[in-house]
Amino acid sequence: MENVYSGSYAISMDAKGRLAIPARVRDELVAECGGRLVVTAHHEERCLLLYPEPHWLQLAAQVQALPNIRSTQARRLQRLLLGYATPVEMDNNGRILLSPTLREFAGLEKDLMLTGLGHKLEIWSDKGWNDWLDEAGEADDLPDEALSLNL
Repeated sequence: MENVYSGSYAISMDAKGRLAIPARVRDELVAECGGRLVVTAHHEERCLLLYPEPHWLQLAAQVQALPNIRSTQARRLQRLLLGYATPVEMDNNGRILLSPTLREFAGLEKDLMLTGLGHKLEIWSDKGWNDWLDEAGEADDLPDEALSLNL
């Protein structure tokens, strides 16, 4: 069964680009995929997406199959999600190494925010996360499907 990742965690990244996944999330990732993950660029925001490998493989096949001859949006999605996709594996201490390319895309420095979003996680710079929180109140209205949720 697929885990549902939730919660937000303030974490740090060292100068080499290593970050430790919090213990609760780490245990879930080890149970789901043996710590084999894929990190890629978010297609709309300057953060990274962290997927358990099995889920990534399903998503990557769907993204690759998108018809892109007449769609610049489909090509953009493919270039970002597939082009930045980097397999990573947690070490024995629950750390992963982010490439300089991924760190640069998301503007990551030392202080980060790891946020669970169901079947994936996001990695934000602390500043990017706080900027997003400040802007979130100004976002578009919720879609109709969200309005029917019993929040």
